[in-house]
Amino acid sequence: MSAPTTPSFRFRPHEHLRRPPDFRRVYDRRRSVADNFLIVYACENALPYLRLGLSVSRKMGGAVQRNRLRRLYREAFRLTRHEMPVGYDLILIPRRPEPPTLAELKQSLPRLVRQAARKLEREADKP
Repeated sequence: MSAPTTPSFRFRPHEHLRRPPDFRRVYDRRRSVADNFLIVYACENALPYLRLGLSVSRKMGGAVQRNRLRRLYREAFRLTRHEMPVGYDLILIPRRPEPPTLAELKQSLPRLVRQAARKLEREADKP
């Protein structure tokens, strides 16, 4: 008898966007959505999972502040990934140096990713 499956909250290495060509491909697709906390760029990846990249400008502060923002956004992604459509590469860009709360991000991120996915699907449906 097998145990009921629960969503995995692990963030595995193959789910990271790291290579510059991957970032360039997402940026070149030019599909983005935004709110007060972040900008989300999205592109199809034809994989059964999401991949995440983070781009935090030096305008956001020193290395400690930027790394804190990266950890916060990565954690929000990790905890809400199961609520988002799969098959996309995402790049998250914080809009402000003041970090939002984790609860605000957990509410905002899935909504923005769904909006970006709808944009990409509408575009794919056009002849």
